[in-house]
Amino acid sequence: MSSSSPYYLKGSPLTVRMNAVIGWLARHGLSIAGTAEMSVRGRKSGAMQRIPVNPHVHEGEQYLVSARGHSQWVRNMRAAGGGELRVGRKVRAFRAVELPDAEKLPILRTYLEKWGWEVNQYFQGVTAKSSDEEIVAAAGDHPVFRITVTK
Repeated sequence: MSSSSPYYLKGSPLTVRMNAVIGWLARHGLSIAGTAEMSVRGRKSGAMQRIPVNPHVHEGEQYLVSARGHSQWVRNMRAAGGGELRVGRKVRAFRAVELPDAEKLPILRTYLEKWGWEVNQYFQGVTAKSSDEEIVAAAGDHPVFRITVTK
């Protein structure tokens, strides 16, 4: 992968439809395996953009991992610095700080342990059982944000 072209795997039409269903379920109070609907302000439109995410807890802190790479929500999060997570009527505003690649290893490994059944296909052969070196090599392709709930 060229450094001028950050890794991003766009969702197939089926994936886009599934994400819409999963987001709708979370918005209406049904979280599948811990999913939530994230809203983040669009960096160009200013409108809130919604997408289902898998919030991940590691050592008591919460993280959002972009399995698909440098996606639109990642670019929006970098500009906005936070957003909201929703499951039903429970809405949690949060601030987000992107982690440097050097800090991602333990978060990516435990994320893959929990969510690998859903996201391994986006990690180009890297799994929770991969070596530290393999996970570190993939870290640049998968942005990770530490989130802090503000309300």
